Amino acid sequence: MAPGRNGRIVRRSAVIAGAIALSLAMEVSGFLATPAAERGEVSYATMHAAVPIVFAVCAGVAWRIGPTRLPSRLMILFVVLWIPQSFYRVIEDVGWLWPIVRGIDLGWAVVAGILVLVYPRGWLDDRFGRWVAGIALSASVVNLLGVLLLAGPGDVPCECAPNPYQVADAPLLFTIGDYTYRFIGVALAFAIAVRLLVRWMRGSVPARAVAFLMPVALLAWVTTLAAQAIVYAMSTTSETVLQTVSLLAIASVPVSYVAGVAHAGNMRSRVADLMRITREGADRGLWAESLARTLRDDSVRVFWWDEERGRYEDAQGVPISPADSDPRGTHSMLPVASPQGVPIALIRHDRVLTENMRLLEGVSSALRLSVDNGRLRSEVERTLDQVRQSRQRIVEAGIEARRRIERDLHDGAQQQLVLLGMRLRIAANRATELGDADLAHELDRAIEILNQGLRELRELAHGIHPSLLSSGGLALAVPELAGRCPIPVEVDVQAEGRLPEIIETTAYFAIAEALANVAKHSEATRAWIRAHVVDGELVLSVRDNGRGGASLEAGTGMLGIGDRVDAVGGRIDLVSPAGAGTTITVRIPLP
Repeated sequence: MAPGRNGRIVRRSAVIAGAIALSLAMEVSGFLATPAAERGEVSYATMHAAVPIVFAVCAGVAWRIGPTRLPSRLMILFVVLWIPQSFYRVIEDVGWLWPIVRGIDLGWAVVAGILVLVYPRGWLDDRFGRWVAGIALSASVVNLLGVLLLAGPGDVPCECAPNPYQVADAPLLFTIGDYTYRFIGVALAFAIAVRLLVRWMRGSVPARAVAFLMPVALLAWVTTLAAQAIVYAMSTTSETVLQTVSLLAIASVPVSYVAGVAHAGNMRSRVADLMRITREGADRGLWAESLARTLRDDSVRVFWWDEERGRYEDAQGVPISPADSDPRGTHSMLPVASPQGVPIALIRHDRVLTENMRLLEGVSSALRLSVDNGRLRSEVERTLDQVRQSRQRIVEAGIEARRRIERDLHDGAQQQLVLLGMRLRIAANRATELGDADLAHELDRAIEILNQGLRELRELAHGIHPSLLSSGGLALAVPELAGRCPIPVEVDVQAEGRLPEIIETTAYFAIAEALANVAKHSEATRAWIRAHVVDGELVLSVRDNGRGGASLEAGTGMLGIGDRVDAVGGRIDLVSPAGAGTTITVRIPLP
C-alpha cells in the first residue's frame, strides 16, 4: 500500500473519530447537565447517541466504495449536526453560541435529504434534485437568520442567557417562521418520496435493481421528519414510541445508501463473469444473452459493427433499425470501440444504467477484451495452422529429396560401381590367363574393396529412403528393418492397406530411431513392434525389456522422433520406469 494512501486512510479515520467524539461529547454532556428529574430514559439517550455512530461507520464504508466523496462527507456533516436538545443545558450561559446552535439544529434533516438525492451516482444529477436541495438550503439560511434575529431564551429548552443578536421581541413571528421551516422540510421530503417511489414502481427491472433499497430509506426519512414535526407541534418532549421509531428510521438512511452502492458494486463485479463466459472470444449470441443476465435487463440488445457492409447488425445479421439507433424514453445506446477508435458494437440498455457508469465502463472493457481474445485466438490458430502446414511441406520435401537421392544413387553411382566391378573381374580373369599372378591378385583385391564400398553405398541408400517402403509399405519395410536389429524383435504390423506416403515414412523412421535407441542404450534382450490403425489413427508402439529410465528430452534421437511426429499432427508418449523397460507409443491421425 502506497504511503499516500496510508496517509489518506489515517486522515479519514481521524475525521470520523473526531466527528464521533464530538457527537458523543454533546450527547453525554447534555445528559449529565440535565437535572435528574428532567432526564429522559437512558435507553432513549443511548439510541439517540447511536444514530450518529451509524452514520459515521457508514461514512467510512462510503468513503471506501462510494462513487464520489460527497456522500461520505454528508454523513460526517450529519454526525456533527445531530445536536441533542439536552445540549442546550451545556451552553445555556453562552449567549453568542446557543442561538447559532438553535439555528442549525435541524441541519441534519437537510443533510439526510441531500444524501437521498445524490443516490446512486454520488452527486445531484437532475434538475429536480438541484431545485429541492436549493430550496432546502435557502430555507435553512432564512431559518438561521430568523433564529438569530428573533429567538429569545424562552424558545429553547433551557434557562439560556439573552440572545445578543436579537433585534425584535416577536414570538408570534418567530413561531410562524419556525413552523413554516419545519413543514417546508416535510413537504420537500414527501415530494422526493412520491417522485422517486413512483419512478421506482414504474421502473424496469434494472431500475429497481439499482435503487432497490432507496424506497426503504425514503420511507424512513419521511417518517422521521413527520414524527419530529408532529412532536414539535404538540410541544412535547416525551420519549414516545413515535420518537423511537423515528430514530430507527433515520439510522436506516445511511445503511440503505451503503447497501445500495454495494449492490451496484456487486453488479460491476458480475461483469467478470462475462470474461469467464466469453474468454474464448465474443460469440455474439452468447455474449448478448450473458450481458442481459449480468445487467438483469431483458431489453438489452447488442448490435455488432460489420466492417464489410459498414453498418451495425445483430447476431442474426439483421441491420439496426432507426428506432434502435436513436432510442427515446427508457433506453440508451452505449457505443463500444477499440483503443484505436474502430467501432466494435452498440449496446442498447435501460437508461437507468447510465447512473452506474462504472458498470457500463466495465461492460465496455469486457466486450473489448472478449473481441480481442477472439481475434488473437483466431490469429494464433491461423498462425499455428500455417506452421503445421509449413512443417508438413518441409517433411514432404525431405521425403522427396531422400527418394531422389536414393534413386540417383541406385541408378547412377551404384550402377557405375557394379559395371566397374564387372570390368575389373574381366581384367582379373585375363591376367590369370596370361599368367600374371601379381596383377591378378591386385585386381582381386581391388574387386573386394569395390564390393565392400558397394555394400556400404547400398546401406546408405537404404537409410536415406528404403525402397522396400516405397514398394510394399510398412507391412514389408518394418519386418525387414527389425531383421537388421542386433536383438530379437517381434513384429505385429496390421496397417489396413497402404497409408499416405508421409504417414508411412514418418512411422518408419520413428520405428527405426526407436530400434536404434534400443540397440545402443537399453541393454535389452528382446523388443516388440506393433502398428495398428485404431479409430482413424495409426498407433505405433516400440517396447523393450531393457533398463528403462529413458526421457523424451534426453538425446537427439528422441527429439528427432518427436519432431517428425509433431510435423504430421501426431503425438508421442513415453513410459520408461527404471528397471522395467521402455515403451514408446506414437499416434498419428490419418487424413
